[in-house]
Amino acid sequence: MQHQGIVIVKLECFSLTENPPPIIAGRSERDWMDDFHSRFPYRCLPLTMANTTGWEILCPTDICIHWNGGKDKTDLVISSGTPETEHFAVSHFSHGVVTFHTGYLFRTPPQWAVWASGAPNHVKDGIQPLTGLVETDWLPFPFTMNWIMTRPGTVHFKKGEPFCFIQLTEHHKMDDVRPVILKIEDAPLLQQEYETWSKSRQEFNQSLENGDALTVKQAWQKFYFKGQKPDSRDRAQVKGHLNKRRLHMPELTPLMPADQEKEV
Repeated sequence: MQHQGIVIVKLECFSLTENPPPIIAGRSERDWMDDFHSRFPYRCLPLTMANTTGWEILCPTDICIHWNGGKDKTDLVISSGTPETEHFAVSHFSHGVVTFHTGYLFRTPPQWAVWASGAPNHVKDGIQPLTGLVETDWLPFPFTMNWIMTRPGTVHFKKGEPFCFIQLTEHHKMDDVRPVILKIEDAPLLQQEYETWSKSRQEFNQSLENGDALTVKQAWQKFYFKGQKPDSRDRAQVKGHLNKRRLHMPELTPLMPADQEKEV
């Protein structure tokens, strides 16, 4: 789809229930990052960009999951906050696997797929999200989000906590990627840039260790965050660099049947 010369990739989220779980753009905040000294993890741009590159599907209610370590479906007991959401999370596959129903049927353009996982860097003790790649360009039925208990015990999901994180990928193009292993000496300019960065990093860390006042005040080098190369004299930002993700929130836009056919 094109709009004023811009190609728009549309992710259609067809609700299957009257009150499906909320979908929001990925949030950068994490409890463990907040609790860190001086909120240091937020200085790591790859972390915050990963946290916000996708959409969170949120729990509509509190969920309590208890697993006794057994292999049967009945060995996993799930209780929810309200009777209306008792089928939201179930024991379907046994072996300590928790199955969440997203409440949506997703549709993407041709050759685009949905990558479904747990929210990046959202740490939960005792349970692990299982990641799936779904061909949502043709699938006429929904997929589920599954987590597996890592040991016997009890795990809680709070209302508003993400149980699924979805991203889009042109997965057909992955087959055309050719990894190539080279020596850094094969790229003299890149090698020079790397050595400049390495020297700068060593000197900065040494100044921190020595307690240099200006270095301590600076606290950390911001080359990557600002999109700058260490050897750049004017410290110009690299073209195309992003340090903040601004994804669109889902909108309620009912489509006529004819419009649906045009989009896919």
